[in-house]
Amino acid sequence: MGLNLDRASVLGLPVHLCADYVGWLLDCLALGRGATVATLNAEMAIAAERDAQLRSALLGADLIVPDGAGVVLYLRARGRRIKRMPGIELAEGLLERAAGRGDWPVVFFGGKPGVAETAAQRWRSRCPNLAISLVQHGYVNDQELKDFEEAIAAQRPRIILVALGVPRQEYWIAQVRDRCPEAIWIGVGGSFDIWAGTKERAPAWFCDHHLEWLYRLYQEPWRWRRMLALPYFVWRALLDWLRPAPIR
Repeated sequence: MGLNLDRASVLGLPVHLCADYVGWLLDCLALGRGATVATLNAEMAIAAERDAQLRSALLGADLIVPDGAGVVLYLRARGRRIKRMPGIELAEGLLERAAGRGDWPVVFFGGKPGVAETAAQRWRSRCPNLAISLVQHGYVNDQELKDFEEAIAAQRPRIILVALGVPRQEYWIAQVRDRCPEAIWIGVGGSFDIWAGTKERAPAWFCDHHLEWLYRLYQEPWRWRRMLALPYFVWRALLDWLRPAPIR
């Protein structure tokens, strides 16, 4: 597979289109080339319009996948027939295929104390050959974070999963990616909680009907203020659809 990617645009942010995102990342690893990965949804796209640091981090990413249903529907309305690529599924596919190698060290960083450790242990049970080299929860002070960053630079892992939530994980990846430029860096949000069993992913029906956000709101009703970005995204999408220029 070549490393060149087709690209579309959602509210001025690039979205890369690929039949096999995991295969593309594996090609990067095989060539000794690193990449930063962002998983774009409607909430993040709206936040990036107001947050220059987040927007800069997204524009600097090597791969942006269409994670959210709103992003997928936006592009389909503009004639781009794509499938959703949830970040958790991207990370799972990469870990499963990397386990066959056994020589690509993996880092788990983020989540509450105990969550990353439990998630990593479950992955060790699921894929015994997976080389998990560092596990660190996200509740660290400045010195602990500095020590962790130095450990990454010393160990040179190949896959770094960052579960700090948006936009903190995007900020951090953009700031430290040069410490380990040959690694694949992925912001995975709440994936550790799901792998650890502290939260449940939406049932398949919700995922298949683009309603995973609704199930998440049911689980975490405190997110309702953040969900107000969704109707605003729809409004912004309608304005974009009225423009005559096609997506590049």
